[in-house]
Amino acid sequence: QVQLVESGGGLVQAGASLRLSCAVSGRTIGSYSMGWFRQAPGKEREFVAFINWSGGSTYYADSVKGRFTISRDNAKNMVYLQMNSLKPEDTAVYYCANSFGRTYSARPRDYDYWGQGTQVTVSS
Repeated sequence: QVQLVESGGGLVQAGASLRLSCAVSGRTIGSYSMGWFRQAPGKEREFVAFINWSGGSTYYADSVKGRFTISRDNAKNMVYLQMNSLKPEDTAVYYCANSFGRTYSARPRDYDYWGQGTQVTVSS
């Protein structure tokens, strides 16, 4: 059974940093691409960041480019999202997801396993 568990969310002020972690069990992530998504109240789930199986390719939503960094440690079966210069509009539940493909995708339907999410709240 594949499980993804996010951690590291919290309440911070604008301009602060947070590091989200995603621990994966039941599957060795070294062969899979991974992504982070987020969903704010009343809004659809949106793509945040993607990292390919090796960590050699990353993609970001325009809204977070230059502020967020996705990384992975395949030996530990972990994926991370470093979030700097946080803004109130970054407030959302953040989800880690395991892609069933290797190529870049920003579409939630291309990810087959999801975590339960971790809340990030940024106050102004």
